[in-house]
Amino acid sequence: MTTLALALGAALALAVVIAVARPFLREPAPASDVLAQPGELARRRLTLVEERDRALAALKELEFDHRTGKISDDDYRGLVGPLRRAAADALRALEPRAEARHATVARPG
Repeated sequence: MTTLALALGAALALAVVIAVARPFLREPAPASDVLAQPGELARRRLTLVEERDRALAALKELEFDHRTGKISDDDYRGLVGPLRRAAADALRALEPRAEARHATVARPG
């Protein structure tokens, strides 16, 4: 009698474990395997984000090289301006509403 009860309990436990684990073990069927192509606006934003990241990384590397003495003060002054302008231009391009707000405030009217 106890052997039968243990066997039934083990079978029930196994059935519950299988029922609970089944959703985690099977591969979900994707709705579609095709990746959507980004629109023109998304591609432009991605390009601007990449430009910003490149400019900021170059600026960070330049400042590090200047602090460690690899680049002289004169060379640093000559190189930092264009990098800052490039980073600022990319940031402004990513924030068109902020630029429009700035232009509205700057205009006397």
